Amino acid sequence: MIVRMAAEVRRKAADTMQGGGNVTTVRYLPKADGMGYSMSENWAEAGHDVELCYKNHLEAFYCTEGEVTLKDLATGEVYEIATGNVYALYKHDRHRMVIKTPMRVVSVFNPPLVGPENHDADGSYPLVE
Repeated sequence: MIVRMAAEVRRKAADTMQGGGNVTTVRYLPKADGMGYSMSENWAEAGHDVELCYKNHLEAFYCTEGEVTLKDLATGEVYEIATGNVYALYKHDRHRMVIKTPMRVVSVFNPPLVGPENHDADGSYPLVE
């Protein structure tokens, strides 16, 4: 059984700064835990605007706080994501996120993230073995 308390994980400096310092990520379940996926909590400031495409990973995203405009760049569809909403990127979907209010989310990645990954220039995470 793996049990981690939020305050303890945050204190251990597991945080990764991303998006020019506008996003903070804590990896609660990294690849080393052997779960077959990773789980992270992310905080982003209002106004953050980013294009992403996880070419090496699939992601499920659960919004626990805030509002985000999500645009599918392949179809042009726009979604208003708010507290309690989920989206899943199962086709390596290129997308744009505009954070409307301070946001907190939980994200799950497969294959799992190792821990220190940051977005590449193309908006993806590298595949780290």
